[in-house]
Amino acid sequence: MATESSTNATECIKGGSSEVLEFTLGSENYALDINIVREIVDMMPITAIPRAPVHIRGVINLRGEIVNIVNLDTFLKLPDRPITKDQKIIVLMADVAGGNNVGVIVDNVSSVTEITASQVDCMTESLAGNEAKYIKGIINSGQTAKESEQKNLIIWLDIHKMFKDIEKN
Repeated sequence: MATESSTNATECIKGGSSEVLEFTLGSENYALDINIVREIVDMMPITAIPRAPVHIRGVINLRGEIVNIVNLDTFLKLPDRPITKDQKIIVLMADVAGGNNVGVIVDNVSSVTEITASQVDCMTESLAGNEAKYIKGIINSGQTAKESEQKNLIIWLDIHKMFKDIEKN
């Protein structure tokens, strides 16, 4: 099984290592590829769009640019939560969403971390199923919690797959 995991990890990590941006949603740790992040901004007023698809929370005006705000909770089948002023918006590179300016709301941004193939157990569609198709893999950060001795696991999101599905609809 160890051989299968490392082969699988090589498929989702190009070049043996990758950098990810770690963040939290609720009580869980998540990550996305750092090369798709344009900037991180503090929460600002979001204007709701009438009759918008369920995955669009609204739009913001970021220095004169209109940015669509996507609700990650919808894609991850998480309960919808109210927006708070302590949350952050991760603005993504326009090419991720077919040239559109897009941001996602997260509870907190932790750090940029370099990961290696040995730290990742990639998800396959047969293993993850349809509900988890936006998960690229699980990252084992290697840090242990002092009290519980459990390793810290991070869910690595496949944002590209998410936006391909949005474009189809």
